[in-house]
Amino acid sequence: MTVDAVDEPFRTQLTVRLRDGDSLLGVPLPGPCTFTSGSDSKGRDVDILWMGPDEYLVLGPELSRESSDLEAALSRESAAVVDVSAQRNVVRLTGAHAADVLAHGCSIDLEAAPPGTCVQTLLARTGIVLMVREEGFTILVRQSFSDYFHAWLADASLEYV
Repeated sequence: MTVDAVDEPFRTQLTVRLRDGDSLLGVPLPGPCTFTSGSDSKGRDVDILWMGPDEYLVLGPELSRESSDLEAALSRESAAVVDVSAQRNVVRLTGAHAADVLAHGCSIDLEAAPPGTCVQTLLARTGIVLMVREEGFTILVRQSFSDYFHAWLADASLEYV
């Protein structure tokens, strides 16, 4: 198989609005159109995505808005945290033709996008957050578009399986 799509259920997603700061949960804050990955103080893998000038999306397992690490990180800053975990599904797309499948419905030039790139864009007329990784892509799609997205993905993948 040259394309593999796997749902990543139960990922915590926290929107953090933060004016100043250089890290969150021990992970450096990303610059525009990028994301950073790292481990928090408990060794859990955390991704922080730049969503706008003072907005970040934190992805990780079993994080909570009331997390002591998060509260400590934000206590010195003017910040707001909202749990948006139920808003989007997380899908990991890998394989030799993963970029080709995405090219069927996405206008982003994926060959020019290095790993660490994170953009909000349209894929098959559906708003997504697209993360470019060394091993493929992570796609965040709104829950209400999930069935449509999976059907589109299956159709776009047919020629590669």
